[in-house]
Amino acid sequence: MCGIVGVVGTGAAAPLLLDGLKRLEYRGYDSAGIATLVNGHIERRRAEGKLVNLTEALERQPLPGVTGIGHTRWATHGAPTESNAHPHGTARVAVVHNGIIENHAELRAELEAAGQEFSTDTDTETVAQLLDLLLKQGFSPIEAAKAAFARLEGAYALALIFTGHSELMIGAQRGAPLAVGFGDQEMYLGSDALALAPLTRKIAYLEDGDCVVVTRESATFFDRAGAEVQRAVKLTNLTGASIGKGNFRHFMEKELHEHPVVIGDVVHRMIDAGTRLPMLPDLPFDLATVPRLTMSACGSAYYAGLTAKFWLESLARLPVDADVASEFRYRAPPLPPGGLGMLVSQSGETADTLAALRYMRAEGQKILSILNVPESTMARESDAMLETIAGPEIGVASTKAFTAQLTVMAVFALKVALARGTLPEAEIARLCDVLREIPAKAAEILEDDGPIRRLAARIAEARDVLYLGRGGCFPIALEGALKLKEISYIHAEGYAAGEMKHRPIALIDKAVPVIAICPSGPLFEKTASNLQEAAARGGQIVVFSDQAGAAKLHSIAAETIILPQIDPFAAPILYAIPVQMLAYHVAVLKGTDVDQPRNLAKSVTVE
Repeated sequence: MCGIVGVVGTGAAAPLLLDGLKRLEYRGYDSAGIATLVNGHIERRRAEGKLVNLTEALERQPLPGVTGIGHTRWATHGAPTESNAHPHGTARVAVVHNGIIENHAELRAELEAAGQEFSTDTDTETVAQLLDLLLKQGFSPIEAAKAAFARLEGAYALALIFTGHSELMIGAQRGAPLAVGFGDQEMYLGSDALALAPLTRKIAYLEDGDCVVVTRESATFFDRAGAEVQRAVKLTNLTGASIGKGNFRHFMEKELHEHPVVIGDVVHRMIDAGTRLPMLPDLPFDLATVPRLTMSACGSAYYAGLTAKFWLESLARLPVDADVASEFRYRAPPLPPGGLGMLVSQSGETADTLAALRYMRAEGQKILSILNVPESTMARESDAMLETIAGPEIGVASTKAFTAQLTVMAVFALKVALARGTLPEAEIARLCDVLREIPAKAAEILEDDGPIRRLAARIAEARDVLYLGRGGCFPIALEGALKLKEISYIHAEGYAAGEMKHRPIALIDKAVPVIAICPSGPLFEKTASNLQEAAARGGQIVVFSDQAGAAKLHSIAAETIILPQIDPFAAPILYAIPVQMLAYHVAVLKGTDVDQPRNLAKSVTVE
């Protein structure tokens, strides 16, 4: 995930910005840059690669000025080059940005028609060019910023500075965190408290939809409707669990709210904006000729792998075996010559999964790992790696890392289908477009969690809960049950909906909620029939579906969570978010330790 830092002060801004960026290196990045106001005019220094390159650029060409913004970028739109590095800008404005501007293509076409000239491939430059046009039309910086924010769709955090306004910085947030730091005759913006740690202990976080006008002495906050509001200023101790939590009560809550940005980062890194087709790094094996893929993982990562199995077999017609790593390593299955092993892990250090990798290697398989830590042991021992770029995940229960894994494997499945010729190129492009819709739809779910909070009050009273799903959503039922068990300690089980009549129907009575993951699509009617059977036996049916599906199940549903319409291909990614949110709110009601549930560790590095 990208990082933002900004300062409006009395001393040289560049050293403060550079130090703040160093504190954000943990997020991962491949370019960096700083812009300051020098005699009222914007000057920038940017560099590809690590911060040492930016430091050298600043040594060659020092950057004076007391007001500035800085950024560490993880490339999504456009390659990780100096020209695509942030800040982006014109003669009138400079911008740094975390997240994805979903409607950038439409805005770019409109702005180019109005005479704006673009110089990069990034979605962020669209923000700068939109602001530039508004400023040319006579808007003040604050008016231009508010008008521009109203046009943007997607998930983002932004920081802006303006030519001729040496004591002004403007920030905005939707679906990505942004903090304001209060100093002595200085004010700051940062992606989280860690970026501002050496500068101030006084922090206020923007709420979703907010923008903030920052001067050397004050910060004025405005909500989504444009009304001036107050945001609480908190003292941070800048150690341990309080760093980076912002206004959220728990790291898990914060990480749930990072779904849109994380999914967007993956999608835009792995899908070519021009061709609308999947992009992967060069792989040391031919996807068109792999005879069989063997996948192994643990916990939620295993459920992500089961979803990938569904996609790979149904779309790419590639045979897939999937097994939990702790079983796979001892079963010692025969593996085919020329086969591909796939391992999925957030940490890249999971002991059972690492042992599975080594067994696959010994059996002559090529190794592809899906990982969030590129310096991990599994990364070093793999032939190739696809990185989930989810950023650090502090909560023990996996949230954003899970949807990042799903998104990576969805794009991978489309790439395999392209290589094997099992889907027309036009259909693959359409499905890539579907994936690009997810961040905005995820933000919709997170913006209104009232129905899920109300449902949580019902589920918190249950002793047993059943989750049902079909096809690609069967693993999401497993994930929902796992999350509820992990952090609320309520017994829950996930089943394939068609299996209910074979076993779990015996458990159903009026005290057992039956939570159905059933978006509209080819498998909807089959799932609806299974739910009718459960309702006939007194089961309390809870439906997660879109508007059309909810309408069809209205007569039997005790509770309904209506989600945005999405193509069935992408439904597993989108529907993972509300089932995780439900587990979170149930756990809060029950008063459990959400971030560190009993007996669990974030990374299991021993057998």
